[in-house]
Formats: sequence, C-alpha cells, structure tokens
Amino acid sequence: MSVGLIIALLVILTFVFILAGIPVYVSLLFTGTLSLVALGVTTNTPIATLAVSNSIFNGIGSLPLLAIPFFMLAGEIMNRGGITEKLIRFAMLLIGRLPGSLAHAGIVSSMFFGGITGSAQACSSCMGGILIPAMVKEGYSAQEAAGVIASASTCGPIIPPSIIMVVYATAVGVSVGSMFMGGVVPGILCGLILMLVVLLRDRVVHFPKRTEHLSAGEIKRTIIDGLLPLGMPLIVVGGIMGGIMTPTEAGAISVVYALLVSLFITKTLKIREIGPILLQGVNSAAPLLLIIACAKVFSYGLTALQMPVIVNDLILSIIDNKYMFLLLVNILLLIMGMFMDGGASVIILAPILAPVAASMGISLIHFGIIMAFNLTIGNITPPLGYCLFITSKIAGIPVEKAIKGTIPYMLSEVLCLLLITYIPFLVLGLPSFLGMAI
Repeated sequence: MSVGLIIALLVILTFVFILAGIPVYVSLLFTGTLSLVALGVTTNTPIATLAVSNSIFNGIGSLPLLAIPFFMLAGEIMNRGGITEKLIRFAMLLIGRLPGSLAHAGIVSSMFFGGITGSAQACSSCMGGILIPAMVKEGYSAQEAAGVIASASTCGPIIPPSIIMVVYATAVGVSVGSMFMGGVVPGILCGLILMLVVLLRDRVVHFPKRTEHLSAGEIKRTIIDGLLPLGMPLIVVGGIMGGIMTPTEAGAISVVYALLVSLFITKTLKIREIGPILLQGVNSAAPLLLIIACAKVFSYGLTALQMPVIVNDLILSIIDNKYMFLLLVNILLLIMGMFMDGGASVIILAPILAPVAASMGISLIHFGIIMAFNLTIGNITPPLGYCLFITSKIAGIPVEKAIKGTIPYMLSEVLCLLLITYIPFLVLGLPSFLGMAI
C-alpha cells in the first residue's frame, strides 16, 4: 500500500470518528498512533522508539500555550465580577440614540466582551442573557434579537486576546503577538460591517429608537464602570505592541488585573468565589489542551509520513494561483466550521495547509487570521453553531428561526472574510507598522 493511500485513509478515518461522536482527542490520538504504526511498518522501525508519550508531552510543553488558561481565567473572573451590564451601558452611551441602538449596543458590547474573554460562546451566553430579553421587550422580534447577538459574538474572538489564534500560532510556529495585532483591524471591521447591516435592516423592519437621557452623573459613572474592564484588553494590546511583555505574560497580568478590579475596585467578587472560578477556568482550558496534546501525536505521525510534502505537491499540481487557493481554502473551512469546533479544525488543518500557503508566498500571519475568522463564523452556521443554540434557547425560539435571523449578518461576515482574504494590508498593516514579523 502506498504512503499516499495510507495518509488518505488515516485522515478519512479521523473525520469519520469525529462525525460519529467520538471525542476529538480520542480520534486524534488513535489515528495518530495508527500513523506511527504505519510508519514503523514502512520503515522497519520499532514503534517503541517513536515515543507517543513524548509527543503528547511536547504537545502541551510550549510556553505560549500558557496564554490559553490565563486568558480563559481572566475572562471568567471579569465575567463573575459583573462586567456584562457595565459594558452594555457603556456601549449604549457610545451609540447614543441611533435607530436600532440596542442592536448596535449588542454589537459594540460583544466586541468589548470578546476582547476580554476571547470566546464567542461565552459572549453569546452573557450578552444574550441580558440583551435578547431587553431587545424583545423593546419591540425587536425574538428572531432578529437572536440573530444580532449570535452574529456579533463572532467578532470578539478576532480582537485580541484570542484563544484560537494562540492555538494556530502554536501549531504553525508563528508569533502569537503578531497574530494578535493582525486581528485588531479585521475584528473592528467586522463589527462596523455588522452595524452597517443593522442600519440597512432598519430601513426594512424599523427598529425601535431609544429616547432616554442620562444625567451628567450617570454618564460619568457609566464611563468609569465601562473603562475599568476595558483596561484588560488595553493591557494586552499595549503590552504586546510596546514589546513590554509576551502574550503569555500579558495573560498572567490580565488575571492579576481582573482580580484587583473585581475584588478591590468594583467589589463585585468575594474571596470565597475564587476557588470555584479557578475550577471553572481549569474545566474550560483542559479539554482544549488535551486536544492539542493528542493532536501532536497525529501531527507527528503524518509529518513523518511526509503528508505536508505530498499535500503541497498535490495542490500545486492542480492550482498555481494563490488567490484561487485562498478561495478553495475558505470554502473548505466554512464547511469544516459547520461540523467541527474551530480549535480542533485549526489543530488538524493548520499544519497541513500552512506549508502550502507559505510555498505560494502567503504570509502565515495573514493565513492564520483567515483561518481564525473563517472558523469563528462556524459558531453561527448549522448544524454545529454553538452560538445559534445558545441564543435560540435564550430567546425561546426554535434554532431554525435563529438561523433565519442570522442570515443577513452571516452574509456580511462572509463579505468581511473575503475583504481580509484578498486585501492582506487589512491584516498585515498593523503588525508591519509595529515592526513585528509577518
């Protein structure tokens, strides 16, 4: 049996296991071990020398991966500290009395919140829990409210810090800081495009317009309450931009900042709550780190079987135009996002596709942002669509109605994806200006 056929069977087997409901880490570990067995057979090398355990250890032995539990923990602390309502009030103050102001506030506050937690699911859960009932009460349809919040929640993970970017950077071996800076403009652009869609939708459905006025004291309090939690992403971005700290150090400092703000400034968190928060942080980070560890076995085995070389030669024999390659990659990732978690998709596909992109002269930072943004859209595409299920449950409507509510916003996000795909400056401009590797 040829090596190419072995590789094809192993990859197909992996996806069959995952689609059959077998945990991703088990699927990766099993097929990765099979690939090492196949390598031992084809090279007459005893399997014991291939050290599966060492691959697992090396999979999570990377220092940049520490940023993942740090950012997850910092986000959990800030969330338990009651930042959601503060961010919404601050966003409402920024929006003013635009038509559809509550929908705009949902988009802006989701960008803020996602920039703190780095998680689309957490964003849709927390923001949706407050904003969807408020939007329905103000006159929005439940379908529209669920669609706006679900779609807006996908902007935040592109704005640093971003868990999926850390996963990609570790898998491919690029700078986490460069990835973070590359996501700033696309994340903001996505939010602005969604707000434009709200304005266009207002011409059709006539969203409610808020008329309330805030006193000077209320404005001052709202600004202070809003700026305190936003200090965390500012620390991350500012520290990395200034070369003061690494992303991992920024994550650790974010945890300290979140604790200081929640315990001593806003006083919305009690000492006795820290234990459960730490446990929740572990429960959130452990599954992803377990997948990364097992994926190292999978990646090592397929790399040893020369899969990247074979895939690179195959693609280049079919396509020699990088723009067509990027289009096909986007189509592949949009389909993958419909059936698989974004982090798992990055772990499996990035080591395979990134070398091909590099051979075509595509920046790995640019390619990483394309992957991250594309797979984040998967949170609002059925049948997996985590954010769809979260917002539909909050709104009390079937998932089918929530899907209809997201369609105009999802299409606008695909447009944004095409813009960042074919205008690399949108991604690379800021890291290049800061002198980072691109």
